[in-house]
Amino acid sequence: MTDAVVEPTALEALGAHIQASLPQAITGIAVTGGELVVHARRDAIVAVLRFLHDDARCRFTQLMDVCGVDWPERVQRFDVVYHLLSLTLNQRVRVKIETDEATPVPSVTDVHAGANWFEREAWDLFGVFFAGHPDLRRLLTDYGFEGHPLRKDFPLTGYVEVRYDDEQKRVVYEPVKLTQDFRSFDFLSPWEGMTDQMRLPGDEKAPRMPKNPAGAH
Repeated sequence: MTDAVVEPTALEALGAHIQASLPQAITGIAVTGGELVVHARRDAIVAVLRFLHDDARCRFTQLMDVCGVDWPERVQRFDVVYHLLSLTLNQRVRVKIETDEATPVPSVTDVHAGANWFEREAWDLFGVFFAGHPDLRRLLTDYGFEGHPLRKDFPLTGYVEVRYDDEQKRVVYEPVKLTQDFRSFDFLSPWEGMTDQMRLPGDEKAPRMPKNPAGAH
């Protein structure tokens, strides 16, 4: 009895094509959660995205997002993740590279003009520097803001926020004070946390039924 030949899926075949075409730039290919993930060298990201944009079997012409992921325990603590869409082939691909706090990542704005604000956001929130970006300024935080608030070691107190005070008719500076503990979340559903002693707004309008009405079994 001979072993059955397992045909590669369309995503696996596409991944093999990308890796064979860019052997020096691609460090790994995986299909995770029904999506193709391409791991690439940081200094080759422009060439990789240009190939994915121009190649006839790829045609990933839409850059949907560029985001960061912080892994503070790693030397290369940041993943920079590029989400691409091929409208022609109705396929998606995720490209990942790694970098640290000091090493720049080449900007891909020459391949995808829409990367401009995505890269500015990643710089603002994670501190990932994009070399060759035409205007790398903060995007979401205030002028003069210090630090990068989506880093996992970013403190939640001790910084200053800026807001417009309608009563004083001027911009005021106030210390940031967040009551929530650092990265501490309670994932309990509000329905699971309900008890007989807890009542939601509006409950007072409805009569409360006895726990064991007469005749109940």
